Amino acid sequence: MTNPERPFPSGSPGQEQPPFGPPQANPFAAPTQAPNPFAAPSYGPAHGGQLYGAPVGAPAQALGDPWPGDGWGSPPPVATAPPAGPTAPGRKGLPLGWVVLLVVLALVAGSVGGVVSSRVLDDGRLAEAGLPVAVGAGAGDRAPDSVAGIAAAVLPSVVSIQVSGPNGTATGSGFVLRQDGYVLTNHHVVADATAAGATTVVLFGDGTEESATVVGQTADYDLAVLKVERTGLAPLALGDSDLAVVGDPVIAVGAPLGLEGTVTTGIVSALNRPVSAGGADSDTAFINAIQTDAAINPGNSGGPLVNAAGEVIGVNSAIAQPPGSFGGASGSIGLGFAIPSNQARRTAEQLIETGRATYPIIGVLLDQRYAGEGVQVATEMQGGSAPVTPRGPADAAGIREGDVILAIDGRPVTDPDELIVAIRAKTPGDTVVLRVRTGTDERDVRVVLDESSGS
Repeated sequence: MTNPERPFPSGSPGQEQPPFGPPQANPFAAPTQAPNPFAAPSYGPAHGGQLYGAPVGAPAQALGDPWPGDGWGSPPPVATAPPAGPTAPGRKGLPLGWVVLLVVLALVAGSVGGVVSSRVLDDGRLAEAGLPVAVGAGAGDRAPDSVAGIAAAVLPSVVSIQVSGPNGTATGSGFVLRQDGYVLTNHHVVADATAAGATTVVLFGDGTEESATVVGQTADYDLAVLKVERTGLAPLALGDSDLAVVGDPVIAVGAPLGLEGTVTTGIVSALNRPVSAGGADSDTAFINAIQTDAAINPGNSGGPLVNAAGEVIGVNSAIAQPPGSFGGASGSIGLGFAIPSNQARRTAEQLIETGRATYPIIGVLLDQRYAGEGVQVATEMQGGSAPVTPRGPADAAGIREGDVILAIDGRPVTDPDELIVAIRAKTPGDTVVLRVRTGTDERDVRVVLDESSGS
């Protein structure tokens, strides 16, 4: 049994990119060797806690530091064995067959090159050597509504974020929320920014950087607002995520694997996808997520998901993790999840105004063991809490312990997380209609949502 106000995660476990590792000299520098971001990492107590993501039917993992494995900033070296076989004299360790092949290839390349050079020199002009010359629009001629045009407009407002603390460095993405220095990102990107001795730096697209402070953060929605002492920034417009439909084109922008300014494209592949993230030793975030097949990888966290008009409709937050891959690193498999912009707007406004955020509740405990149709209100006390909070919204609406909730606002629910994220997507004071079954009797019940204490 679980209290929706502090539920346990359900579904298969995912994994968090550990927030801290050994300090990096320059977390925004490009890797010096070709990395393998999908190599299995090594986890230990120093890598921090676990984060469990559980969209219904598939686990998810939050996106954080780009290099979760050993090394923290570069992938582990790969040992290779020398090739076997005879070697040519004077070419220690190189097989004779390879020497012959390389010589033949070099001769062929030299011969071809000689022919081409001869034609070019004899004719005097490259175009007459038979090579086509491109004729068309130049690099700057891109329609504003093209992917290139949208990217050009959005990129200057997307930032990379670095949090350095006593245990190491964590990185992620974010975007400008207001021109006077407010930046939005994920809570899990800056979860340790308030630790003693920690520093937070925001790197802008033009290469400049600023120190930042945390204005407010909430684990319940996995969102955080930062503030830098800079004005005249170009904020991104928050679109209406309720208008998004499956199949709409979208663009994800951020710093996956530490590669800032990365743009990927895809579509909205699903809506209202329930995603929960959290561990036994941490609060649980519930997201009524937008699902996308745009490539999203560790480091994209906090970056924007924009529509064809260049408006932010989501905050990239998690990726699915294939079953059985718990404990290993993973990247994009075409299943990414973003917090809808309407939720992000409400939460960001609360964080800026009060430094904390609240969420709506109905005041019931849900039985996680129930396997029938809908979700069932618990029948036993848990942690000193009653199955139905006395004088709470559900109690006032006539909902009793053991009742089964079949739908919310006409949308069927089959898992406790589905009901929780649907409620969390609302605002305290909103009215929802629950389809409730008591015994064999079904009825519609109007419930006015109450406000939690928040985080």
